[in-house]
Amino acid sequence: MDDTPVTPEAAAAHAGKKARIKAARDRMMADKTGEKGLVIVLTGPGKGKSSSAFGMILRCIAHGMPCGVVQFIKGAMATGERELLVTHFGHLCRFHTMGEGFTWETQDLARDRAAAQAGWEMAKSLIRDPANRMVLLDEINIALRYDYLDVAEVAAFLRDEKPPMTHVVLTGRNAKPELLEIADLVTEMAVVKHPFRAGIKAQPGVEF
Repeated sequence: MDDTPVTPEAAAAHAGKKARIKAARDRMMADKTGEKGLVIVLTGPGKGKSSSAFGMILRCIAHGMPCGVVQFIKGAMATGERELLVTHFGHLCRFHTMGEGFTWETQDLARDRAAAQAGWEMAKSLIRDPANRMVLLDEINIALRYDYLDVAEVAAFLRDEKPPMTHVVLTGRNAKPELLEIADLVTEMAVVKHPFRAGIKAQPGVEF
């Protein structure tokens, strides 16, 4: 930490700089008054997609907003987020785990497709309910990547049938271009470093 005393000149220069930044920020925010339900895509090879999405679900719960979660693919193992939401916030968050585990675990194409379709039907039901302010479709991008679901149908539903104020969050690697096209917000997680590459297994509290 720099312990150099702050001179009056430095303090004045700093205050002037921050005042200019604030004025520019205020001008930028002046016309940002609209609200709408967003289609949010969290994708990319890096860790943190579902973690970020569940953070938004918890924000909704903190605001008393009803929400829903449909987990595609995942399902074979218990997770902290499911335990927390089902045990403590079931009155605000409807949580449905529709997958049967990762594709290399099930090894059954027909079952994987059926599970994905059941998940999508549940997702549509939750999204159509205007009481839900946010619906998380966790790992749906994986189901779309393997063509367990029709991406054109999913994109058309989100574009044409989603209630105006409902947020829908879609997670998973390799999001298809059709989803990116209709999304309002897209974040791609990059890999810089991951402990798995150093032989560290997935751990509770970090990965699940």
